[in-house]
Amino acid sequence: MSQGLPAAGSVLQRSVAAPGNQPQPQPQPQPQSPEDDDRKVRRREKNRVAAQRSRKKQTQKADKLHEFYASVNSDGEETEQEYECLEQENTMLRREIGKLTEELKHLTEALKEHEKMCPLLLCPLNFVPVPPRPDPVASCLPR
Repeated sequence: MSQGLPAAGSVLQRSVAAPGNQPQPQPQPQPQSPEDDDRKVRRREKNRVAAQRSRKKQTQKADKLHEFYASVNSDGEETEQEYECLEQENTMLRREIGKLTEELKHLTEALKEHEKMCPLLLCPLNFVPVPPRPDPVASCLPR
């Protein structure tokens, strides 16, 4: 044993033998009056009802969350499908714009070639000044 420390048994004996450390006798349950019994029964009943109310409220809250998450999930799927559909439509429209732009260029070139040799435009009697037209292709293209 180390010096300066009392043995464990001696400490235990002293603490038990000390007058302030006497074990307290457990209070004996006193006979309850009928009023105390009624009060206890009422308190238990109120507690039971409150617990039922709390469980019901918690269940309703969980149900609402399940409904919310289900609706978010289905809306998310619908939104994704709608997005894919719009992307496909956008791609088709861009292709159509490209084709129409090419057709416009081709027709503009054909018109320019025709204007060079058109007898109606070359006839001096039918001389009607034709104002210069802006480039139709440039005005249709996205900027």
